Amino acid sequence: MRRICVFCGSSRGASPEYARAAREMGCLLVAMGLGLVYGGASGGLMGVVADAVLGEGGEVHGVLPRVLETKETPHPGLTTLHRVGSMHERKALMADLSDGFIALPGGLGTLEEFFEVLTWAQLGMHAKPCGLLNVGGYYDRLVAFLDHAHAEQFVRERHRAGLLVAATPSELLAKFAGFAAPEVEKVLDVRSI
Repeated sequence: MRRICVFCGSSRGASPEYARAAREMGCLLVAMGLGLVYGGASGGLMGVVADAVLGEGGEVHGVLPRVLETKETPHPGLTTLHRVGSMHERKALMADLSDGFIALPGGLGTLEEFFEVLTWAQLGMHAKPCGLLNVGGYYDRLVAFLDHAHAEQFVRERHRAGLLVAATPSELLAKFAGFAAPEVEKVLDVRSI
């Protein structure tokens, strides 16, 4: 692995625990020799994780659609800021640049981006680890829902097992290091979407 994509909130959220975890994730990525790929903004948890990686001398690649530059201030100190034309281009480039995907706490955008790459794994479009950083139980209800969807036979066991979940950055990255992609039939190529 060379780079991890982190999806997370453009705000810091209600608990200071979220920013602490984002900072810890950034520092740990650098300690493990991994670069960061993320949404390119300077605010919220996105800015916290990017600042942590940069502060430790790490590599940060931001991917920001031009349309969002009026809503999310681009981070001024990135190794590379890729400006793209659409959200679709953003997600495709983030996937190309990354060797794994992590969702820190975030809202609808975080969930949308994370579930798209998780779905791509289910379809055999990539074999990269996908994980939720469940800070303070933030994703407990989502994980319970996915277990329910599995019990109701809408999510297959191998796909549910492919989603890694941990409460701390070190625990989640350890799961990434031991990750073996489940066997899935390749349905689509990422270039065909």
